Amino acid sequence: MRFVLAGAILVLAASSAVAQTTPANKDAHTPAVATTNTVNPGAPVAGANSFTEAQAKSRIEAAGYTGVSGLMKDKDGVWRGNASKAGTATTVSIDFQGNVVAN
Repeated sequence: MRFVLAGAILVLAASSAVAQTTPANKDAHTPAVATTNTVNPGAPVAGANSFTEAQAKSRIEAAGYTGVSGLMKDKDGVWRGNASKAGTATTVSIDFQGNVVAN
């Protein structure tokens, strides 16, 4: 019984910490996760980003970019780097929601 109670307390404490560090999207009409048909108009969105560098690169390439290089995660949790699309070099970013944005 003590272990169950201790586990419940840890779960509540962990969920409180996550809720305090992840900013909420104030636009209720924007989906929480980007798909090929949606991009948050406020992107890139700051937040705890769990993508690895390889995953971020793969998602950027899936959005039509080539030559993805120099990816680094900034203090806001946004991966930023360089890429090309349709022969034009640009800087690109991907946030924790999966929104890929040319900067």
